[in-house]
Amino acid sequence: MPLQPRTFVSFNETDHKPNRASMVLCYNNRPIYLGDFNYRLGGVRRDLETLKAQGLLSGEVEPLRRFGYRYCFGLGEDETLLSLARVPLSRTLSNIEPRALVAQHCESESAVLPREPTDNTVEARNRYFTAALMRELQLDNVPYFCSFTSGCAGFISLLSVAGGLLSDADERPAACFMADSVPPGAPFDMQRERILGSDHSSAFLVSSQPCNYQLLGINYYSTARLLVPLIEVVQRTLRMIEELASGLNLSLAKSDVVAHYPNIFPETWEMVTRHLRLPRLEPVLDQMAERAHCGATDSVISLAKLHRNKAGRLHVVVNYGVGLHLAICILKEHSIKRS
Repeated sequence: MPLQPRTFVSFNETDHKPNRASMVLCYNNRPIYLGDFNYRLGGVRRDLETLKAQGLLSGEVEPLRRFGYRYCFGLGEDETLLSLARVPLSRTLSNIEPRALVAQHCESESAVLPREPTDNTVEARNRYFTAALMRELQLDNVPYFCSFTSGCAGFISLLSVAGGLLSDADERPAACFMADSVPPGAPFDMQRERILGSDHSSAFLVSSQPCNYQLLGINYYSTARLLVPLIEVVQRTLRMIEELASGLNLSLAKSDVVAHYPNIFPETWEMVTRHLRLPRLEPVLDQMAERAHCGATDSVISLAKLHRNKAGRLHVVVNYGVGLHLAICILKEHSIKRS
């Protein structure tokens, strides 16, 4: 039988169905908490001029400077992503035996260890980063899961997965971690998007037992388009926040609210803040100049810093990442008594 010619289906990126609903998850009747945040950045701090001089930028310095970037962090000569990730996860776990481990990477290269081309043994194929990190921490017999398709929206994607792993019959928490470093030979910036990144890792717990924050709900949108106009990001973010708050019967206008934004597109989040029109809103872009964009770890850093034992204060966390994904979650702050 002769071979049939292949049929190529074109993808219409302009037909983006702006009214297509996102996925809303509400946890009103099933308390889920998160806390024990820890993070670590690469050991080498470089300014923009040094990055350019060392050939670590794909574009020019000035566009990044105008966006607000000044420095970023990369792995040191004596560091690997594995050694970087070991610190925050070990601190989060402490003496806790987790029910499960959930990992997320923005870069697919970060999800596996480097391969030796001449090694064809079975052991060489078992290069999953999570398993290697578990061996480093002497952690075994714990179910683990991993994804790298949620990009820098990984913090909220971790919440959605880990929340489904909790059980009334088992009070042990799920441990979540994120880890990413710039792939070998790749620059620290994205020229067109004017994004500067840092090597990073972070970890936290998701539990059925009260801790720093209670997860109230998630609103998650994905598209297969390669590009989304920033004005659409603004519109969708506003609509998704309003939809989630309405589904949770929350009045953001009558609440103390903190909005956590990723360290990218500052003008976009300024527009979101302005159009939210919330009288008691504290917008947060945490140390964008000093540490650049730390992927999904941006959310962990700002949540760790902004917990002030103000019970009932609401935290709106915004994630946006390649994939493309736009995700919102609303958390309620809890007051934690320290012994």
